Amino acid sequence: MTLADLLASLFPNGHEIANEGGLLLGSAPLGRNGKALVIGVSGGIALGVDEAIRLSGRVLSSLSSDTGPIIVIVDSDSQRMSKRDELLGLSEFLSHLAKCLLYADMNGRPTIGILYGHTAAGAFLATALATRVLVGLPGAEPAVMDLPSMSKVTKLSIDVLQEKAKSTPVFAPGLENLAQTGAVHLLWNANKALADQLDELLRNLPDAGDRRGDLGYARKGRLKAGPVAERVHELAVAR
Repeated sequence: MTLADLLASLFPNGHEIANEGGLLLGSAPLGRNGKALVIGVSGGIALGVDEAIRLSGRVLSSLSSDTGPIIVIVDSDSQRMSKRDELLGLSEFLSHLAKCLLYADMNGRPTIGILYGHTAAGAFLATALATRVLVGLPGAEPAVMDLPSMSKVTKLSIDVLQEKAKSTPVFAPGLENLAQTGAVHLLWNANKALADQLDELLRNLPDAGDRRGDLGYARKGRLKAGPVAERVHELAVAR
């Protein structure tokens, strides 16, 4: 699905979203659900300090003037791995963007991620994975870390990781695997109007809170995260 197709199906009544070199900034009417702030990354660009701070600023500036949900549309590369970005503190900029989205979500601005293309690593963590509900469209290709990079970190061979990926979604990239782990909450049907599916989601939006561990447990894709998080919470509140 192209960005134009996605926006036309998602916002049939039009929108005011500018695409500035792959950076999406704007808003769109949602009928009875009001108006959404829309930000995102498109065209497979890498997310660097310049892009992250602009997206963060747009989220923060909207908190005092708007009331609707925040939709984050994603088709990106990974984070920009340039010397300039690293020296400027790329990880802090990405963390700041994620925290802006989480802060907005906890303060009356529910966040919805829509993943329609590729994304990976820091760009994935700071945008789509920082939203309350992440929706995946057919053809999306998310990866927290590709297998060659994972091999460097874990010191396991590619062959071993490929074998593990066949039976353990945690080791495997791809939309279905990340849905099984609970990272992707919903898979939308590209043959149905996205506006209708968004309307249904907004009418049944879960409360703020991270349920990915519970989803991963229920879908048998990540069996330890939910119970461990629950046990940590029990111990924390018991003191």
